Amino acid sequence: MITRLGLDQSPYIFPNRMKRVAIIQSNYIPWKGYFDIIGVVDEFIIYDEVQYTKNDWRNRNKIKTSSGVQWITIPVYQRSLRQKISETEANSRKWGVKNWNTIKSNYGRAPFFSLFSSEFEEFYNTSNLMLISEINAFLLKKICMMIGITTKITNSADYFLQGDSTEKLISLCKQVDAQCYLSGPAAKNYLKEDLFLQEGIQVEWMDYTDYPEYPQLYPPFNHQVSIIDLILNTGPNSMNYMKCGKK
Repeated sequence: MITRLGLDQSPYIFPNRMKRVAIIQSNYIPWKGYFDIIGVVDEFIIYDEVQYTKNDWRNRNKIKTSSGVQWITIPVYQRSLRQKISETEANSRKWGVKNWNTIKSNYGRAPFFSLFSSEFEEFYNTSNLMLISEINAFLLKKICMMIGITTKITNSADYFLQGDSTEKLISLCKQVDAQCYLSGPAAKNYLKEDLFLQEGIQVEWMDYTDYPEYPQLYPPFNHQVSIIDLILNTGPNSMNYMKCGKK
């Protein structure tokens, strides 16, 4: 059985209360859809024991600025094409200060900047983390706590990985006793759904359509930006503009 998750459905209550898991590579301060996946599963596994891909979401994301959408990036060393995400590190200890200055200069006038800025500023200005997996994991957990997502977050490095890409995902599901695997829609191009079903694991696809707009600086409105845009513009109401807030 393949289902889609959206605002107009009620997919959050299942027969026999199946455990749902999502397994995704870490992203740097990702957009709200990424946090929606975290928010609607029972366990979220950060899947960073896979190859690092250049010019992807692992070490960068987008923010709004007065001159349009802009990338905010952690510059990294890539020593090998086979380098794992978990092995990839920032190429300078100044990455945090530079990123925070970019955020502050573009969101200093956001309605809830003063309420939440200290949460981010302390980390960006004092963190000694260099591995992007550790940076991303820290910020994912911090942001979940800030907006009220309580999902258990674990790391694929803590489990046994074997087989091809789909087999590894199935193995992770079985190791955490999950009966339901939730994926982003991009994986439809390569995920072998039949193998999940053969193992008794239901596959579901996240639906990223029909997000409501929220008050945002620098029009026109853009959904495809970091969740910090949502947090600094809507504050305690952030979950009202997310799908996991509807469960």
